[in-house]
Amino acid sequence: MSPRPSLSPRKALPSLRDAVPVFAALGDETRLRLVAVLCVGGAVSITQLTAGTAITRQAVTKHLQVLAGAGLVRDLRVGRERRWEFEPARLDEARRSLELIAEQWDLALQKLKLAVER
Repeated sequence: MSPRPSLSPRKALPSLRDAVPVFAALGDETRLRLVAVLCVGGAVSITQLTAGTAITRQAVTKHLQVLAGAGLVRDLRVGRERRWEFEPARLDEARRSLELIAEQWDLALQKLKLAVER
């Protein structure tokens, strides 16, 4: 089995930097739950997001603004109502960043295996 071509850490670095706001936004349990709800429910109002929870509309609004700043959600005006929906593109970019890290780990483990086997 021939070793895979090496991945340059410099190549991965810009991608990782771009993903930092996404990971920071998803690092909060409430925001992660909001994203999960928006992934399933389509465009949803803040009233709908807070129904049956102890979280206030004001708190949800702040969390949605953080998610919007990271590019994970966007708001839509529907008449006088403001609805929020999930924006999958940024999460896909973050997933690709994790895949780069996984490839780098795989390569490092291959190198270690070859060194141990020698």
